[in-house]
Amino acid sequence: MNSDLHKLQPYPFERLRKLKEGCQPPDDLDPIALSIGEPKHPTPAFITEEVLSHLHGLSAYPLTKGAPELRQAITEWLTERFELPPGSLDPEYHVLPVNGTREALFAFAQAIIDRTRPEPLVLMPNPFYQIYEGAALLAGASPHFLNCTENSGLGPDFSSVDDASWDRCQLLYVCSPHNPTGAVLPVETWQTLIELAHKHDFVIAADECYSEIYLEEDRPPPGLLQAAASAGNTEYSRCVVFHSLSKRSNAPGLRSGFVAGDRDIMTRFLQYRTYHGCAMPPHHQAASILAWRDEAHVKTNRRAYAEKFSAVLRELDGCLDVQEPEAGFYLWARTPVSDTDFARELYRQQNVTVLPGSFLSREADGINPGANRVRMALVAPMDECIDAAKRIRTFTENL
Repeated sequence: MNSDLHKLQPYPFERLRKLKEGCQPPDDLDPIALSIGEPKHPTPAFITEEVLSHLHGLSAYPLTKGAPELRQAITEWLTERFELPPGSLDPEYHVLPVNGTREALFAFAQAIIDRTRPEPLVLMPNPFYQIYEGAALLAGASPHFLNCTENSGLGPDFSSVDDASWDRCQLLYVCSPHNPTGAVLPVETWQTLIELAHKHDFVIAADECYSEIYLEEDRPPPGLLQAAASAGNTEYSRCVVFHSLSKRSNAPGLRSGFVAGDRDIMTRFLQYRTYHGCAMPPHHQAASILAWRDEAHVKTNRRAYAEKFSAVLRELDGCLDVQEPEAGFYLWARTPVSDTDFARELYRQQNVTVLPGSFLSREADGINPGANRVRMALVAPMDECIDAAKRIRTFTENL
């Protein structure tokens, strides 16, 4: 067995399950889960219908590289969405479809980390998506956590990294909009990171899976490739982005996303994935082409989240320390008691499940930036979100 497997920590939801053991919530209150970031809005019918109409494709092996039509659709979407110079992305070399970004984010570290270099580091935000940590450990590297606190605008504190750590860094995971804080990296910060990547010889992996969920229609979050192109780096050197249809199109079960960026890196990553054996099924590719080419359903999705944020924050006003995020679909609320006590008692008294922030982060530089915070995913239908907010108000007022 891989000797690094013992380094993996329990997944946050396993810890949450154990936290709730022995609790019996009221029988007269229906359960409401705000703990898992699984979209509950309906998957657009045209996506489902396209899957069904292409099941005849099961008789052929799909290419790891994906169909040319899918890579073209992704390239067109990236170019339009992030205002990239036309032609700067070649669908033949810069884009690779993947079966959801979760497995791609993990696989990327396995392909990138050079074990022959001494003491490799993978830098990542803290709190973080636990795949980053597991990917680093199983690639033979050490995670290096960058605290996301109010002092750093709820994004990673890049100023805390010294030159020696940047020199050891081989891979930097950045999530923008950030899960769970909702913080968005500005173009200037992206460009600073690109400069550091060239100076210290590392690769930036930008997890942009929440980029299409934002509250102001005329202020979409900027992305890594956008920042690179605006600085003249139209080869997207050392820049790789990860996108998904799970959040954007309410299609988590489709397991469809893509990786795009630096041509040389993508060429080697394709080589890795050819051996990995992870081609996207043909009917998923067909549906994905339509999804990336349609923006109407994405705008409808954004409006639904914006309405829920407004309604829930009205209910929580004055009872819980929580602010509207820049983007994403999470609320990152401060708790009046420990986050674990808050989550356990809220479940026991009100049958509402939230995720303790400390389960999403590690202690670094003497603090756990998720402590005394809970993550609430506003993915449930509007009536459930409002009901949950009312129960949270009742719970906090009785603390």
